[in-house]
Amino acid sequence: MSPTPTPVQTHCPYCALQCGMSLTAARPAVPGGVPVVVGGREFPTNRGGLCQKGWTSAGVLAAPDRLTTPLLRGADGELRTASWDEALSVVARGLARIAVESGPEAVAVFGGGGLTNEKAYTLGKFARTVLRTPNIDYNGRFCMASAAAGMNRAFGVDRGLPFPLTDLGGAQAVLLLGSNLAETMPPSVRHLAGARAAGGLVVVDPRRSTTAQLADGGQGVHLAPVPGTDLVVLLGLLHVVLAEGLADTEYLETRTTGAEAVRRSVAAWWPERAAAVCGVPADDLRRTARLLAAASGRHGGAGAYILTGRGVEQSTQGTATVTAAINLALALGLPGRPGSGFGAVTGQGNGQGGREHGQKADQLPGYRMITDPSARAHVAAVWGVEEETIPGPGLPAVALLDALGRDGGPRALLVHGSNVVVSAPNADRVVERLRALDLLVVCDVVPSETARMADVVLPVTQWAEEEGTMTSLEGRVIRRRRAVDAPGEVRSELWVWAELARRLGSGVELATDPEQVFDELARASAGGPADYSGLSHGRLDAAESRGDGLYWPCPDGEGAPHPGTPRMFLDGFPTPDGRARMTAVDHGGPSDDVREDAPTYLVTGRVLQHYQTGAQTHRVPELEDAQPEPFVEVHPLLALRVGLEDGETVRLTTSRGTALARARWTTDIRPDTVFMPFHWAGEGSANRLTTDAVDPTSKMPEFKVCAVRLEPAVPTSPVDAETSAALTANGAR
Repeated sequence: MSPTPTPVQTHCPYCALQCGMSLTAARPAVPGGVPVVVGGREFPTNRGGLCQKGWTSAGVLAAPDRLTTPLLRGADGELRTASWDEALSVVARGLARIAVESGPEAVAVFGGGGLTNEKAYTLGKFARTVLRTPNIDYNGRFCMASAAAGMNRAFGVDRGLPFPLTDLGGAQAVLLLGSNLAETMPPSVRHLAGARAAGGLVVVDPRRSTTAQLADGGQGVHLAPVPGTDLVVLLGLLHVVLAEGLADTEYLETRTTGAEAVRRSVAAWWPERAAAVCGVPADDLRRTARLLAAASGRHGGAGAYILTGRGVEQSTQGTATVTAAINLALALGLPGRPGSGFGAVTGQGNGQGGREHGQKADQLPGYRMITDPSARAHVAAVWGVEEETIPGPGLPAVALLDALGRDGGPRALLVHGSNVVVSAPNADRVVERLRALDLLVVCDVVPSETARMADVVLPVTQWAEEEGTMTSLEGRVIRRRRAVDAPGEVRSELWVWAELARRLGSGVELATDPEQVFDELARASAGGPADYSGLSHGRLDAAESRGDGLYWPCPDGEGAPHPGTPRMFLDGFPTPDGRARMTAVDHGGPSDDVREDAPTYLVTGRVLQHYQTGAQTHRVPELEDAQPEPFVEVHPLLALRVGLEDGETVRLTTSRGTALARARWTTDIRPDTVFMPFHWAGEGSANRLTTDAVDPTSKMPEFKVCAVRLEPAVPTSPVDAETSAALTANGAR
């Protein structure tokens, strides 16, 4: 009898919750079957539970169309198999030729928030030292950029949750804006139990989402604003807090600056005026503000948290909205007080670590700004290059994608861990720009829509086939561990970049062992806001064996090892004067507002079964069977106005493009709004509709609201008056 396989302790491959799980080799092994069995594991964020995606994650390892050999596009226009030597030679020759002809900035790199810290770090180093290009950004620009801008401005540092997720469990109130945790991160919902029991869960969402329903039965409040007006909700709440004397005045005086300017600015947003813009009744705004104040330490409450998500951040006023949420939190005295705080719910698996170590256009490892001379000197010394050879800031994601193939823009693009054909806004234009490139190289695990457009496709390892680290939404650095061997000729990106560097004649050393890369990353981050210098794979292994992890910043000091920083701001903020900075902001509205030819709001988001562009989850039968096709949620009264039957195919049209989806009638959405998930490609792609207008500060695109016209794909007769009257009588309002 063969011995029982030893489970490998690792983490889920999907979202930033990074739930702990165990992987055991499947016995007996079945050809084409899943190679491992997923088990729950006791870990603080998930406490042994997983969502449907997590339980079925082994299915991605057995995807029938898994990429196992390099592919090259032949003279006939079709992709064919190739050897690694042939494929890398084509890439290296193409990159070298383009750099000679048009300069190093003609080569661009687009990374991903799912890459390990080791890969994110090496990709940034590869771009800036081997390719010498400033043009590197990543899909985290679509995810956390507005939250990062707002937190940096207010606190001097950006960590999604500056406290452990488990701290939420003791709160009396939680204000959640723009996040549907019950579907995107189901195991996190258990941490809201205390707030729900106290009647203090406040969910701001134009839909009565699964998360909003958690506030039913006296467990909280659901506020359903007009899409694009979340900022007004926050301004109205802060007006009430200040006008009714609910603010923590001692905290404002001793721990903040800018409070008086903010007070003057929100004086114009009394509840009735706010209600006229955002659609949330004035009494609900007053009740919510008082609820939050009562939960704060200033008023003897058990604690309150304010959390933002993509629903309010993916906006042309996303940074302003995050700033308004922080202003409200500061007025209540929450940040830096145990049991209370402000945080932003990171979405992608390594969205936090991915932006800390060099994938963003303006940052170097350790969350250092690339324009900071001291930061450049420190990182250059670690990399063994001259400081002046490190390029300056490059183009942020939306501008970078729009510049592809244009005069003076990049002629080659390397894509790692991203599927921009589906994930980027105004997706048809992105396809157009990709087609204009001289060379498109994609590293991926499956033939994603972007990979199918590539000139060269390189097969790379995925989560259970590699070692490394990830950083969760709470700043906890955790270990990803290899449980199975990669199939076929699959290689790690670390090997790919080192091979390309050698072929391009670079003298820069790129390590291929993840542990060695992490040790270099730690040195490069030393002294930066995201300081990992006191961490190592060994320390992280030991911490996780105790069932926990270590949080950055974790500097390498003298004496005993630094314990990490689970809770930030307790003794002050990392700003020049140690105070949090309040900034006055005002509402401007969405860039693409409703009008006569597009009279309905479109909002986009996720569903429980799928993740991002669906490149992984569409290949898991259980998930695909549960959500097999794109759909759009439509209120029955809106459906009646446009002559749309439940279950009928609807055509959605914006100024950017057209999409088709199945209509689902529901009263859990505003009658002026439709909701469409963004997990599908082709004619069902929501991002064919979205606008690529960006926030002026964060350069984050406005995914979450635009104006759309609805009509049946095949015109039908209108619903009769009797049916309309019955729906109205039954509460379809």
